[in-house]
Amino acid sequence: MNDRKECPDVKAVEAQARQRFEALLAYCGKEDGKFHRFEQRLFTQLFELGRLLVLVYLLHRGLRLRVRYNERKYRIGEVYATRTLQTVFGEVSYGRLYLRRRKGGSGYHPLDVALGLTRDGFSPTAISLLARLATRMSYQSVQVICRSAWGWAPSTETLHALVMGLGRYANAYVDQGQWWRKKQSKRKDGAILVIEADGKCPPTATQAELAKRRCSRPRCPCCCQRHRGQQKRQQRGPKRRRKKGDKSKNGKEAMLIVMYTLRRGADGLLHGPVNKKVWGTFAGRRAAAAWARAEATRRGFPPSRNKDLQVLIDGANGLEQNLRRLFSGALFTLDVRHVEERIWKAGRAFHREGSAELASWVKERQKLLYERKPDAFVAWIEGEQQRLAGQRGGKGKRQALQKLLDYVQPRLSMLNYALLKRKDLVLASGQVEGAVRHVVGQRFDCAGMRWIVENAENLLQLRCLEVNGDWDDFFAWIMRQNETKLRRQEKVLIRRKPQTSLGDAA
Repeated sequence: MNDRKECPDVKAVEAQARQRFEALLAYCGKEDGKFHRFEQRLFTQLFELGRLLVLVYLLHRGLRLRVRYNERKYRIGEVYATRTLQTVFGEVSYGRLYLRRRKGGSGYHPLDVALGLTRDGFSPTAISLLARLATRMSYQSVQVICRSAWGWAPSTETLHALVMGLGRYANAYVDQGQWWRKKQSKRKDGAILVIEADGKCPPTATQAELAKRRCSRPRCPCCCQRHRGQQKRQQRGPKRRRKKGDKSKNGKEAMLIVMYTLRRGADGLLHGPVNKKVWGTFAGRRAAAAWARAEATRRGFPPSRNKDLQVLIDGANGLEQNLRRLFSGALFTLDVRHVEERIWKAGRAFHREGSAELASWVKERQKLLYERKPDAFVAWIEGEQQRLAGQRGGKGKRQALQKLLDYVQPRLSMLNYALLKRKDLVLASGQVEGAVRHVVGQRFDCAGMRWIVENAENLLQLRCLEVNGDWDDFFAWIMRQNETKLRRQEKVLIRRKPQTSLGDAA
């Protein structure tokens, strides 16, 4: 046996904690300064007391632990193997028994197994809070918040590794329907299932950008940011200028699915949304459609109940094809706002932009769209084209109407808005439009960000869980999975190295 460090006396640590608490009481009773200064000092001293109390807990758990192990497989490696654990109160050092395998290989620490601690060096609460903040803001912003609240902050590389590690569990949690098992007994779904789908393209890093980020950084003798930046620009060479009108950002589409149900009320109307869930992926439209099919079945709407489904899309052909293949018989609806945009665009060929005549012209066409069948709307377009055929200066108007017809005619089966209004069903995909702005736009499409798809996928999955309100249950599920592995004496490490150092440049 090898004792690296003597175990501290529990009584002495308890006495130190009591002394610290008494000092805090005395400080609160005698302090005569300004409240701002008092609050700052109290905050710091409370965290010091918290670290002492955590150490008291760890020492007592170590003393109460009764270690039983197979002496044929393991032997005592160290009686007091020290470890530094980063908690929300700060660093706490403690020691515990280490059992080594007799025939080689890694051993395990019985106290860590009993406490459910992984090899990440962070407490579970710290891991959960750090990753949860990272789903809401950039890694640099998380550091600012942590320093302000806790007095310490991990590196951006550590934050990135935690997000990548937790992201591995997110897909398994959703695919196994863990969140639905939790909700099923509390709130039943409605009679109509609504699926809304849309996408957004966050900026992704090009190979040239990645090469620049991976190159060695020049060092400035004076270590000032200004000269480092100058040397870095000289090393990279002149920046390639874009062509006029080129606003591309090398975007990769993130598909979002919003799923909820509507419940028929005593007034005969459909109320909701009920049990709304948001899910996103960078894997493409086919993967999004496959997830929607599996989730609908899990919620009690198998393919035999497709008639109770409404699917709202923005008219993208690839998305419609993938969804129709899996939701044959469902009611497909084109977001009415997209049709109205085309009507306004066509109307500008007839009347001046912003004029009352244009608004009146559009309002009449909207009334036709909402109150008549789609064939009547197409017949009006074709009739207008024939009327303008012989008129002088009518070419531009006919072309505008033709563009509207080209958009509407292939999607005619999804334009029966009069029927939808009578049944009190959904006309516009406002739920998924808002989710796209909130889930993707506010976190992935900010200035200075360049993502790698594999890394962004993990963060997107975690952000969806946080937005859905499932984070606490998700992390509790992770803890149960890890505790099972720890009891089998397996190595458990949540952190995972990302594919590159580039992930969140904001």
